[in-house]
Amino acid sequence: MDNQQANTLSTKYNPQEVEKNRYQFWLEGKYFEAKDDPNKEPYTIVIPPPNVTGKLHLGHAWDTTMQDTISRMKRMQGYDVLWLPGMDHAGIATQARVEATLREQGISRYDLGREKFVEKVWEWKEEYASFIREQWGKLGLGVDYSRERFTMDKGLSEAVKEVFIRLYEKGLIYRGEYIINWDPQTKTALSDIEVIYKEIQGNFYHLRYPIKDSDEFIEIATTRPETMLGDTAIAVHPEDERYKHLVGKTVVLPIVGREIKIVADDYVDMEFGSGAVKITPAHDPNDFEIGNRHQLERVLVMNEDGTMNENAGIYQGLDRFECRKQIIKDLQDAGVLFKIEEHVHQVGHSERSGAVVEPYLSTQWFVKMQPLANAAINLQEEEGKVNFVPNRFEKTYLHWMENIRDWCISRQLWWGHRIPAWYHKETKEIYVGKEAPADIENWTQDEDVLDTWFSSALWPFSTMGWPDEESADFKRYFPTDVLVTGYDIIFFWVSRMIFQSLEFTEERPFKDVLIHGLIRDAQGRKMSKSLGNGVDPMDVIEKYGADSLRYFLLTGSSPGQDLRFQWENVEATWNFANKVWNASRFSLMNLEGFTYEDIDLTGEKSIADKWILTRLNETIEHVTSNTNKYEFGEAGRYLYNFIWDDLCDWYIEMAKLVLYGEDEAQKKTTRSVLAHVLDQTMRMLHPYMPFITEEIWQKLPHEGDSITVAKWPEVRKEFHDLEAANEMKRLVSIIRSVRNIRAEVDTPMSKQITLFIQAENEEVVRELENERMYLERFCNPSELVIATKVEVPDQAMSAVVTGAQLYLPLEGLIDFEKEIARLQNELAKWKKEVDFVQKKLSNQGFVAKAPAKLVEEEKQKEEDYLDKYNKVKQRLEELQG
Repeated sequence: MDNQQANTLSTKYNPQEVEKNRYQFWLEGKYFEAKDDPNKEPYTIVIPPPNVTGKLHLGHAWDTTMQDTISRMKRMQGYDVLWLPGMDHAGIATQARVEATLREQGISRYDLGREKFVEKVWEWKEEYASFIREQWGKLGLGVDYSRERFTMDKGLSEAVKEVFIRLYEKGLIYRGEYIINWDPQTKTALSDIEVIYKEIQGNFYHLRYPIKDSDEFIEIATTRPETMLGDTAIAVHPEDERYKHLVGKTVVLPIVGREIKIVADDYVDMEFGSGAVKITPAHDPNDFEIGNRHQLERVLVMNEDGTMNENAGIYQGLDRFECRKQIIKDLQDAGVLFKIEEHVHQVGHSERSGAVVEPYLSTQWFVKMQPLANAAINLQEEEGKVNFVPNRFEKTYLHWMENIRDWCISRQLWWGHRIPAWYHKETKEIYVGKEAPADIENWTQDEDVLDTWFSSALWPFSTMGWPDEESADFKRYFPTDVLVTGYDIIFFWVSRMIFQSLEFTEERPFKDVLIHGLIRDAQGRKMSKSLGNGVDPMDVIEKYGADSLRYFLLTGSSPGQDLRFQWENVEATWNFANKVWNASRFSLMNLEGFTYEDIDLTGEKSIADKWILTRLNETIEHVTSNTNKYEFGEAGRYLYNFIWDDLCDWYIEMAKLVLYGEDEAQKKTTRSVLAHVLDQTMRMLHPYMPFITEEIWQKLPHEGDSITVAKWPEVRKEFHDLEAANEMKRLVSIIRSVRNIRAEVDTPMSKQITLFIQAENEEVVRELENERMYLERFCNPSELVIATKVEVPDQAMSAVVTGAQLYLPLEGLIDFEKEIARLQNELAKWKKEVDFVQKKLSNQGFVAKAPAKLVEEEKQKEEDYLDKYNKVKQRLEELQG
């Protein structure tokens, strides 16, 4: 069936016009919806759910464009593709944004109460979810909206409860008092990987603590003097001779006056500082462990907001940093602080709020990680492991898994999955379940919510209907095929999806993890609000169109590497799209009235027809192979070169000779080849540039409703003609050589010249005679002589191509000495090529291990380069007499 529309394109490529309404056409056609077709193999991608905290940035555009490219190609290859979209509730980040908005109105979440505040956050979520969907549409993302999920929708909430309860019943979730990372600004716990360490200029404060009933002191140093108010011991190494006599004695804590013991512990480094350390079990994770070993009291001296509490005595109510200033002054006045030493150290900051993180004693919920991590580590020894692309990131992943600590999963927030645990008001018994206890009046539910990553870790299977393992989507589309994400969240998200999936489905969540880097500015700096160097992808689309942005993102980097954003590079991809547009416009003008049924590739083909079909085969092979390997840059570059050089600069120009000629049979064949090649090229380019390719394809002679579901191109062996390809390669070399010589002696193409071509045998003569019309059209000779032996005048420029030598008698235009110098340079070039290939062939390791086809290709190169070297050498000798 021929669905061809009016086959004309506007004279100018305008991406805004091309892209307008096209996404709606795809959605109305339901081309992106998974069909659950039993005759097709399923292929699944779940989108890394963006946070509903704001609009998408360039990193999202890069990440999702890769996914869209994969899913579009797989759909065209005949797979039943499910690309599942969704968004993350992003607990801390979203609550912080909504609270900031409320503050501008002069109210707090406490003024609203929990229920009303959560309603406000849901309103925010709906607003920003619509922004995100709009941006997905602008990028052309082929997601299945019929299956869109949100990490707090009913189904996912049920999955979260199920996982919490099962882990709790298995003893892998527990509640305990530990030192955790505390964000005083958002007043919530943070997991280790939500803490960003920055180098800060600080100080070591050297203090002398007096030993009770003695004139002796013991020296310690600290970077956080305000925590001394919670000291409950001094620790020294048991083998340290300096302090053995002091172990068991008592120190009087300055300012506070509390008596604390000197204990011996192997943790202490005798070589560092004085070899004595103060122990503050409520404010340092290492001190907490030492405190446990020595049954030390835990004295908490701060409130949740970072102010000092009643245990801080006279400093109660001061901010922790104000307290630091005051206590330094007081310790100096008391003669306790005797030295301040400048010190650059790593200080933890909250990834979400930017506040300095406080190690803080708190009762929290934790996941016992070792058993879960071990299962994930063991998986990587099996055949069905998760494949990291590039594979170097597997080491990064394993290193973290092997050194993992228990995961603090409770957050002191109102927005998120509330912990399904209740505490009996009298007995303090803990009840964990999906529903509240029957006698609810005697119970109080935990106020906290779960870490955002707890629900995100279930994303690949909770979105498919799990825990209902009979869910149709879960049975068909899980496990997924590939996850695309940045290297910065391997720890946050990738690792957690793997161990949770193994625990609850006994399957890896995805076969491959494609890791990309970060987008940086032109100077290589990370994009950030503080630097003001961020770029809104919608601004890029507004200026150059989505296709240009997508092609730049896909081809500007290799897997795992960072990408630098440069406006001029996006402009270059727009120029490429413009080239595609103009070439297609010319072709369509010459295909007017030509239908899909008219395409006939069985006729007598010209050398150009045979060559372009061969190059098409090679391009299909390279683009398919590289896209399947996620090497989008390589595939894109190969496709770019085929379109720009082979199709536009050579084939279309050569096709004009036939299209403007009188031979109707030849004209029909060339029109058929042109229509076929353009159709197949648009299909290959479609995953990279979906909008422009759909626009062009709809105007080509075609079969089907949309290029999105058109069949992916396949190599057609009957059109693979290496002899024709080699002939064309020689023809192109001749034309280029003539053009180069003309340029060298400033002889324009409009001026006719004599051209002698000396072929190495009669077969080459015959082939070149068949190509005469191209030589005459593109070399513009006044006389063209093709023979095995030609009379060469002395005053002639020359060039060597495979199988022939060219001579252009340009008497009066040639600088004899310059021509000799040029030939000497050419001789050196061919000598270098000969040496290189002969070195490779003399390497027995290469010859023995390389595929026979590759070795044979190298031998053919050697023969060709030697021939060219000898011909240039001979011509030099002739000129030099």
